[in-house]
Amino acid sequence: MHPTAQKVADAAQALGLDIRVTEFEASTRTAEDAANAIGCSVGQIVKSLLFVVRNQPTLVLVSGDNRLDEKKLAALCGAGRKQVKRGDADTARQATGFAIGGVPPFGHATSLPVYIDTDLQQFDVIWAAAGTPNAVFEITPQALIQATHGTVANVKLES
Repeated sequence: MHPTAQKVADAAQALGLDIRVTEFEASTRTAEDAANAIGCSVGQIVKSLLFVVRNQPTLVLVSGDNRLDEKKLAALCGAGRKQVKRGDADTARQATGFAIGGVPPFGHATSLPVYIDTDLQQFDVIWAAAGTPNAVFEITPQALIQATHGTVANVKLES
């Protein structure tokens, strides 16, 4: 197993989770790529999106089918829309310890507020990044919520 994926497995174990990291030859960097590699629906993929809200790195875990509504995120954080910015690659690495495309929902370098898309709860199992653009793991929505201490909210951009 890649050392970065092992770091995620170790973090899961420290949280009392029993996960199995699956590594693929092909990239699982995007929700569509991950769903194709795994053989699940795109909605079952957890997209880890890092934003900076009032200078605080904030992680939003969004269903692969959905786009994040930044206005909703701002409201959840008690911030104005202009105080919400997408985190760049350097910010993501500093805040989480992982590169974009492999950011897991836990095991980060710093403590982050976490918001979880309500739509992820409709599935029995979901799949999240395990530290690299080729590694994922399966988890239940409830275990994800407990492990991250995340706030479940409607963050979906309505069409």
